[in-house]
Amino acid sequence: MSAAPHSPVVTRFAPSPTGYLHIGGARTALFNWLYARGRRGRFLLRIEDTDRARSTPEATQAIFDGLTWLGLDWDGEAISQFARAERHREVAEELLARGAAYKCFATPEEIAAFREAARAEGRSTLFRSPWRDADPSSHPDAPYAVRLKAPREGETVVEDRVQGTVRFANAELDDMILLRSDGTPTYMLAVVVDDHDMGVTHVIRGDDHLNNAARQTLIYQAMGWEVPVWAHIPLIHGPDGKKLSKRHGALGVEEYRAMGYPARAMRNYLARLGWSHGDDEFFTDEQALAWFDLDGIGRSPARFDFKKLTHLSGLHIAATPDDVLLAELEDWMAFTGRPPLTARQREGLARAMYCVKPRAKTYPDLLDAGHFVLTERPVVPDEAAAKALDSVSRGILKQLTPQLRNASWERETLEAIVAETAASLGTKLGKIAAPLRAALAGRTATPSVFDMMLVLGREETIARLEDAVARHGRESEQS
Repeated sequence: MSAAPHSPVVTRFAPSPTGYLHIGGARTALFNWLYARGRRGRFLLRIEDTDRARSTPEATQAIFDGLTWLGLDWDGEAISQFARAERHREVAEELLARGAAYKCFATPEEIAAFREAARAEGRSTLFRSPWRDADPSSHPDAPYAVRLKAPREGETVVEDRVQGTVRFANAELDDMILLRSDGTPTYMLAVVVDDHDMGVTHVIRGDDHLNNAARQTLIYQAMGWEVPVWAHIPLIHGPDGKKLSKRHGALGVEEYRAMGYPARAMRNYLARLGWSHGDDEFFTDEQALAWFDLDGIGRSPARFDFKKLTHLSGLHIAATPDDVLLAELEDWMAFTGRPPLTARQREGLARAMYCVKPRAKTYPDLLDAGHFVLTERPVVPDEAAAKALDSVSRGILKQLTPQLRNASWERETLEAIVAETAASLGTKLGKIAAPLRAALAGRTATPSVFDMMLVLGREETIARLEDAVARHGRESEQS
């Protein structure tokens, strides 16, 4: 039985702490967040930290940090699965009392021997415990595991919102262990108990858990609990169609953060990985929350494409208000350990945003395009820019500079002065633009020279032109 349609939606993200938030996990979290938030439901976080060797405070914090950067806020405190072990054992005992589970005294060595013999004889290696229907009076005084007494006939049906109706023959499902012989609960039991106790109505997770859904359904049914709505989403593949791995590049969310992709661009891109709303590619958080539904998730694996992510990132940067973008840039600089902007740099970059934003796909691109306003006099040209400041070019700048001193500092006037200078020298505008870029920015690839002049202002522009003429004149004399 599925959750009632009128039930308040409760979703959860339940990662194992592995040291970082995997990009696939981030997408799963996003889908759960969008589904819950778009329906005024609750989005919960559970850390599945029963593997004590891998579960460290640092690994858990990495998950918190990744989700926080992505803007995926969760309701209440994060739940520790390990801390709930006593509750898991309590449910296993209840299943024993109901006759829905049994004590199995088979040793690991006996089970291994059975499977080895079955393989040798070409039989099924599915272990059938001889203790399933044993009289309790025959139980030895020895350690035992608690196994679920799974049905052996018929089938278990998983009604999945993404995969459709999936049927599992009960004859192929084993009596899974709920409590190990040392008294520790298994993952399969813990997940069901936690989801039930947390009131989870929709389990949205990777389709590598689809087989688990059948086995977990049996626990729900044995306890008489309502089965949640299942939605198993295809995994993310690399461009080559193989499961996403380190060979495809960055795997952790913090790596994308460090590369300078805005969080909203990551949300947009991850939402489109396996889900669609018509042909919409670029959309806001508000649109995603209004549009997202399980019916829009496809059954085929999505392919991660850096070019599409970078393109979307540029669109989001262009659409972000200047003051917001500047604050995000400074946050990114702090995260990556870069020196903070000075007051002068911050003010200059704020003025320059209109002409650097269209050139940027990431935060580093913003700094690169805004280099002209971030650098200080004397501007040191790179190798390519230095070549643009030969004796002929310096002569052009020397002739242009006096005409700028008393000009009204407006684009049309500046364009006219540069055009007139080019005409008087019998040269093209490009012949003047190259040394202007070199003098103003020390680079050959920059925003428009007129944008740079407007942002820098009259005094700074003229001072940089005079610096370039004087410095390179001295260098020529020395050579």
